Amino acid sequence: MPKGGSPTFEDTLAGLSRSDFDRVNLVGSSGSGKSTLGRALAQAIGQPVVEIDDLFWGPNWTPTPDETFLPRLSAALAEPRWVLDGNYDRTRALKWARATLVVWIDPPYPRVLWQVFLRTLKRSLGNVRLWRHGNRESLRRAFLSKDSILLWSFQNLGRIRRR
Repeated sequence: MPKGGSPTFEDTLAGLSRSDFDRVNLVGSSGSGKSTLGRALAQAIGQPVVEIDDLFWGPNWTPTPDETFLPRLSAALAEPRWVLDGNYDRTRALKWARATLVVWIDPPYPRVLWQVFLRTLKRSLGNVRLWRHGNRESLRRAFLSKDSILLWSFQNLGRIRRR
């Protein structure tokens, strides 16, 4: 441990056991790298990935009502092992009651915005189907809509970091 008494990242990692990774919740802003890290971590430790967006978004970007969404999330979290990618403030108590490890991903602001921009371009231009309902991002929605993920990220990153 360094002189100031605060453990380094390496000290923290060295103190974790395999069971600490049984139920991992990755949190951070949109574009922070939660999904990318989640897939890599889940593959490395042989656990399923639970994407909270997959449980929440219905067809045509319709939000799932909480009376359906929260039981769906609870069922996924009842499993003995998982890597959960996602925030959603109202789910924090539910997720963290089961999580054995919470990882906050907080890259610099310009990097987050760049990653959201690149991800949106790749998904839009590649016509990528997202989650169980096959939603697709579009350049029109990204650049010309009040529902733009780019606009949302720009407006909400500070709030997400503060909490």
